[in-house]
Amino acid sequence: MDLDWSPDDLAFVEEVRAFLAAALTPELREAGRLMTSVYGDHEASMEWQRRLHARGWAAPAWPKAYGGAEWSVVQRYIYARERAIAGAPPVSPMGISMCAPALLGYGTEAQKQFFLPRMLSGEHFWCQGYSETEAGSDLASLQMWAEDDGDHFVCTGRKLWSTHAHLANWVFCLVRTRREDRPQRGITFLLIPMDAPGVSVRPIVSTSGEHIQNEILFESVRVPKDQAVGAIGDGWTVAKYLLEFERGGSAYAPELGIKLDRIHAAAVDAGADSPAFRARLAEARQRIDALEVYEFRAMSGARPIRNVGGAAAAPSIMKILGTELSQHLTELALEVAGDYGQPYQPQRTRPGGEIHLRTGNADPIGPDMAAIAPLRYLNERAGSIYAGSNEIQRNIIAKAAFGL
Repeated sequence: MDLDWSPDDLAFVEEVRAFLAAALTPELREAGRLMTSVYGDHEASMEWQRRLHARGWAAPAWPKAYGGAEWSVVQRYIYARERAIAGAPPVSPMGISMCAPALLGYGTEAQKQFFLPRMLSGEHFWCQGYSETEAGSDLASLQMWAEDDGDHFVCTGRKLWSTHAHLANWVFCLVRTRREDRPQRGITFLLIPMDAPGVSVRPIVSTSGEHIQNEILFESVRVPKDQAVGAIGDGWTVAKYLLEFERGGSAYAPELGIKLDRIHAAAVDAGADSPAFRARLAEARQRIDALEVYEFRAMSGARPIRNVGGAAAAPSIMKILGTELSQHLTELALEVAGDYGQPYQPQRTRPGGEIHLRTGNADPIGPDMAAIAPLRYLNERAGSIYAGSNEIQRNIIAKAAFGL
């Protein structure tokens, strides 16, 4: 495997750097730098999406025919690395990186023509309706029911842990449309407007005090059948395809490497770079480098949008390694923060949602990094749970890679 960039790749690096230097305002850079989770400040993320859309870069993996950049996997990797270095806020993945691939893979042409342009422009802001009270990692146990009523389904049930549902105007949902012998059968992938009569949202405030997650309630919500993606009753196939993008559709290593560099710099500034701590940073660097090589291998075997991630086990492997490494880095950052990490100072950050816990008005204590460290630590605990827990991912690897 040749790890050197081609002349075209190097030219693309310069193109990306020039765009980032011109398009990123100080406010957008601050929003990226002061993030406390994988989600950026909503207004900053939407502004960044508008700037990317104007450049034609809002959807790196989409075909050009639908407004995408149609970048190669190498170009996407380069952009991910350069975005992290420049400190740009992320774009919400729910529409462009998750629902859109499902539409591109299984949607009708009418669905693509209606939904995809509105995802790009930000007119439609999406959330996900998968998990339920008794259906998290065991997603096939979902019970939200969609009653057949002619040209419509009548949906009743509730969904949990829906990121930014209080801001979204559309939700892609998994609903049960018939009972069958296997729980994976009889599930339909359905697109539902959040302003439909009978839809309501309740906030879920995290331990960091941020309102990012929500519960969505559906009470006899009528949804046209032409808003089903893929065959009715075969939503499990669409969901599995989408999960490849959620678990391993993007590279983790570039951003992890940048975060580690910043932790090292903060440790030097704080006088906390002891030999023992430097050894732990070196061990983390080795793990990130190993993940990067694996991501390169996965990219080299990746196909077009129908199978991002290469082999069947690749998305699960990247999800495990990426999320567990990200959690480890928050632990290292918390050590560097030391006593300065103890005060609760969300007012010094740019979180992905409104802060619902009361905060004091005392003067700031310590550097920004110390204020962010405990909030990132708390938020990253979810990384090994969302998109299917890492225990479930290990079961997938055991089956796909080893036939167990």
